[in-house]
Amino acid sequence: MSRQILSIGDALQHGGREWTVAGIEGTMASGARIWLADKNADGSLAVFTLTELLNDPGFGPIVGPRLRVPQVGLLSTVPEGQQQRALDLERHVREVETGHQNPSSKGRVKPQYDPAVTTLAQREQAKADELAAQGWPRVSRATVHRWRARYHADGVWGLVVKRRGSTRLERADPLVVEALRALLPEEALRSRSRGWKKRMRRETQWWLDARHGEQSVEVPAMSTFNKLLDAVEESLGLQGTVTQRRARAARPAPPFKPTLALRPGEIVMMDSSPLDVLVVLDDGVVGRLELTTAVDVAMRGLWGVLRPAGTKLTDVAVLLAQMMTPLVMRPGWDAALSMAASVVPHERLTAVDERLQDAAARPVIVPETVVVDQGKVFISPATRAACESLGISLQPVPPANGPAKGHVERGFGSINTEFCQWLPGFTGSRVGERGSRVEQERLWTVSELQALWEEFLVHWHHRPHEGLRHPLMPRKALTPNQMWAALLPVAGYVPVPLSADDFVELLPVRWQLSAY
Repeated sequence: MSRQILSIGDALQHGGREWTVAGIEGTMASGARIWLADKNADGSLAVFTLTELLNDPGFGPIVGPRLRVPQVGLLSTVPEGQQQRALDLERHVREVETGHQNPSSKGRVKPQYDPAVTTLAQREQAKADELAAQGWPRVSRATVHRWRARYHADGVWGLVVKRRGSTRLERADPLVVEALRALLPEEALRSRSRGWKKRMRRETQWWLDARHGEQSVEVPAMSTFNKLLDAVEESLGLQGTVTQRRARAARPAPPFKPTLALRPGEIVMMDSSPLDVLVVLDDGVVGRLELTTAVDVAMRGLWGVLRPAGTKLTDVAVLLAQMMTPLVMRPGWDAALSMAASVVPHERLTAVDERLQDAAARPVIVPETVVVDQGKVFISPATRAACESLGISLQPVPPANGPAKGHVERGFGSINTEFCQWLPGFTGSRVGERGSRVEQERLWTVSELQALWEEFLVHWHHRPHEGLRHPLMPRKALTPNQMWAALLPVAGYVPVPLSADDFVELLPVRWQLSAY
């Protein structure tokens, strides 16, 4: 819809004729009557309603752009910075065409923008020079001319910078695109390399010759084909390395729904990964340990087990026992690591569970649901039996679906950052990051690393986590202990004492032949 700002003496056009506003009766809001004097017919008068003028597509000022109501609805779909830029450009376009940035302004006009003494081309060049001096990038007279054309066509919305979508696939031969899609099966290329682009170009030509006859369809030149191949791979989600393709394929379809847990132990995620640190094993051989961790989603609590020869069935049982059993303070630990010195309501908890008297500041929870991957250890009958005996629901995720347990996957990166990289023998997460003489460093033994790991687990719960927020303090990142203390009054605390027989029952059974 158009909106005109009229005043006595304004020159405008209507019905293919030029008029001068001679009078205005009423207000614009109540349906004004406009008295117009014909400039070409001895000043004869004519009366029009505002509706009649607005319904005429040719109605508008003789000099300057047709004023428009800013498209507020469309402008609200772009960032505020782009909105402000479009409104600024509108004022510059008005100044080029009328000499005034504000349509209601009747003040003095800058000499370089005076329509009476300068041509439109001169004013466009003056505006380009002015904006270039102010630091606007790549502004020329042609740029100002395009702004004027866009504003005349679409108003302020035409001045908004819009991203142009890639049209390479639309411009390409559909038969070539069909051949590339057929030669790029998603499932295969997520696990193997597609080879060189030169090979793909030859295979594409062979495919086209077999389907449509020799020389019926020509493959584009090498440079054009390479760009087209990149566009097809991007449309199929196959760009990047094989690891990136596999991770992208495992990503759930948007919109994403975050995993929500409102009480400790409601959702616990487990996973295992090699520790990026070389250690001296018990037999004197240098090797790496396997780390099996569990992360509580509600408060980001962390528990972990280190083992030299890979994850065993006992590790899951040990993790379950760790979560339900308080950690006793070790000799030599600082008193600040004790639960009595933390924000946790230690006295009230001790009255319920005496085991917390000399405990370290590490949460104690009872898992309700444990999320695991398809590893043989986690879905074994022993693991299922252990969870069933404790009333825990075991939830395996689909194969090769890391995002389904993203909290524990991300935890390994934090462990590398906060723990592993500070140790001698750190290998890095990739072979390219490993030093050439890591094995020659003074490496730690398994028992030394185990003792440091237990202390690190206590420090972990004193570290602020960006994902932990309290509704009354949304700007403050809480520590896992602080979140546990905040959830305890709501969820409560029920101790689950495990006896020696319970620990034995959690372990898997293996028959061993006796030598006698």
